[in-house]
Formats: sequence, structure tokens, C-alpha cells
Amino acid sequence: MKILDRFDKQDLRRSIDTGTEEQRQAVVDIIQQVREAGDQALFRLTEKFDGARLSQLEVTRQEFEQAYREVDQQVIDSLRAAIENIRRFHEHQQRSSWMITEEDGTVLGQLIRPLDRVGAYVPGGTAAYPSSVLMTVIPAQVAGVEEIVITTPPSAEGKVSAGVLVAAGLLGIDKVYKVGGAQAIAALAYGTETIPAVDKIVGPGNIYVALAKREVFGITGIDMLAGPSDILVLADEEQDPVHVAADLLSQAEHDPLACAVCVTPSRRLAEAVQKEVIRQLDTLPRADIARASVEKQGAIYLTRDLEEAVEVVNTIAPEHLQVMVKEPYALLGKIKHAGAIFLGAYSSEPLGDYFAGPNHVLPTNGTARFSSPLSVDDFIKKSSLIHYSAEGFRRDGQHVIRLAEYEGLAAHVRAIDYRLEREEERDV
Repeated sequence: MKILDRFDKQDLRRSIDTGTEEQRQAVVDIIQQVREAGDQALFRLTEKFDGARLSQLEVTRQEFEQAYREVDQQVIDSLRAAIENIRRFHEHQQRSSWMITEEDGTVLGQLIRPLDRVGAYVPGGTAAYPSSVLMTVIPAQVAGVEEIVITTPPSAEGKVSAGVLVAAGLLGIDKVYKVGGAQAIAALAYGTETIPAVDKIVGPGNIYVALAKREVFGITGIDMLAGPSDILVLADEEQDPVHVAADLLSQAEHDPLACAVCVTPSRRLAEAVQKEVIRQLDTLPRADIARASVEKQGAIYLTRDLEEAVEVVNTIAPEHLQVMVKEPYALLGKIKHAGAIFLGAYSSEPLGDYFAGPNHVLPTNGTARFSSPLSVDDFIKKSSLIHYSAEGFRRDGQHVIRLAEYEGLAAHVRAIDYRLEREEERDV
């Protein structure tokens, strides 16, 4: 992990992976196959990409029951505790419909309604993520979504992660389908004989999942186009380099393209963290992945002071930001761009991944400049409410006519003018 004496945005070799044209064409072809052949395409593509020859796509009750037997009871207890925290946090995000009534009887307002049906994509492959089930399903449930389904890639043996099934079961989700990749996104967007089309698709995935979500956007909603995970640890000289290194590696182990960055005004801490990252890498089960991440994407940036460090934070706009300084709240007001902010030496990033309550589906690759974590808001839609009284119509009608005439829209003018004429006739 290199130490750099100054921050240059060009040095930070991370960008939104838009994929190659070959990958995009492959995704377009997969989507077309699913649209044309439905379940049969899913069976064929699952065997091709996952090595699993399935007899059915939906997880059975027996498979759910077996999953509970395979997962340690203490893990189940921890999942239950995490569910409680995550649900409580998201309940604070709930919105209510509202209306205001003018003195003349005109009513204006906004109606809040949940989406009807949502599909949660839970990644598989190199690891199993029951936490992704909790983070995508719970805010949808809090929002009031009536139907939630999960798709997740199976193993070569045709099995779904026991932890994923237990997490789904604890949340009362019994519709889990053994399909991953771009084909899962296509199935959720267009529907097949077995998998229903949904109003929105949420959840992270690899580049093929991201490209597929981009292709189907407009047919269905999506949460975001997520890239590899990233973390920035802002630390002063008083921090423990063991903890800083461990937190950096907690994200580096996700993906060789994950980005782990430390920003500090202390050269002594920077050198200690650099050594500690090397030491801890030797003991990580996923050392090859984490090493590729810190060597290619990672860096330790030295700044003049904490003020400059905050400027670096706002330029990078990290997915995860750990503020490990003596007085973290003193810097909080200056931080403009970050997906999730962890304050203090004990607020380690994995607390947010699993347990604290805020959502871990976060804007990556600097998109925290303009987007937010997954929330209850992602699972609702708003309808404007307009009810004009006759008095209000007479008062505002001429304003509308003037504006419509200025834009050259005669039918708009007539829709108002005819009513005003009728009102005048009644007054006579």
C-alpha cells in the first residue's frame, strides 16, 4: 500500500466500471433470451454460468427447513438482533401523506404509496451475504411493499446459501429463486412463468448485474448502479494503526477492485498503517483478493492538516467514511459527501455492514456527491394531489392562460378559458 505525499485525484484509480462493449452485448443477448424463452432460458443460463442443472427455480420449503438445521443457532440469534436494529432505524424514515387546505377550499397535497412488488438481488459467488437480504428487504417491508421476492445465484450443486435462506425466512420471505447474474435481472424486469415481474430491483452485484440493471431501467425501477466497495479512513496521529489497517482490509477483502484509502496528516501513522496492512494480509483467508485491492486501488495520502484531509474526503466522496480523530464531531459539519459516516475509534465499518441499523447498500465510486443510501424512500412513490375550488379557479385561471399563451399551447388556454366563460355565465 503506497504512501503519497499529496492527493491527486488522477492517482485514485477508481471509476465507475461501465464494462466493455463485449460485456454489454453479452448482457443484451441474455436479456433477450430470457424475454423470449422465460424459465427455459433461466435453466439453460444457470447451467452455463453457475454449473447448476436445476429441476425447478423456486427454493422449496424443505430447503428452507434444511437451512435452519445448517446454520448455527448463535448466528440465527445475531441475525434476529440485527433485524431488530435495522428495522428500528428504518422506521424513522417513514413518511406520511399530507394535504393543505386553502381558505377558498382548494386542497393541495402529496399521497405516499408503497410499491406493489420488489425484487431483491442477493449476490453469491465468492461469498454468501445474508446481510444483503436484511438490508434490501427490511426497508421495503417498512415502506409497506406487499410482495418481495429474492433472486440469488445457486452453487454448482444447485443450492442456495443456508444463511441467505435463514435471513429470508426470519423476515417472512418465502419466494426465493435460484438464479443470478444478468438473467436474474431480466427475469425480475420482464417476468417468466415462475418469477414475477417487479416494479423495482434492488441489491448489489457484479458488472453483469450492473449492466443488466442499466439495460432494464425504464421497464422497471432500480436502486443504483453500484460498483466495487470503497472505504476512506480519516485518521489523526493518535489512532491505533492496527485498527486502521484492519478497517481498510475489511473492504479490500470484498473485491480486487475495492478501494481502501487512508488520509492522515501524520507520517508516523501512515508508515505504521502501511506496515500493519502487510502484516495482517498474511493472516487473511481472502489475502489474494485483499492484496490485489490494496496494491492496485489502495493508498495512504498525507495532508498538511485535518482541514486538508476533509477536502480530500469531499473530493473522493467515499462510500464508507471512518472519521478516526480525537474530536470527530468537530469535523462532521465540514463533511459534505459520504455514503455512511462512522465517527470515532469504536465505530468500525463492519458495524454498519451487519448490525448498527443504517443501510449498507451505499453509493459507490464517488456517487455520494449526488445519491444516498438505500432507504424506505426507495420503496415508495409520491402522487401530487390537486383539488381546486370554484373560487380558487376563478382567481388563478387568468395566470394559467397567460403562461399557456406565452408557451403557444392553445388547447391549454381553452381548457381554462371555457371554464371561466361558464363561470361568468353562471354569475350573470
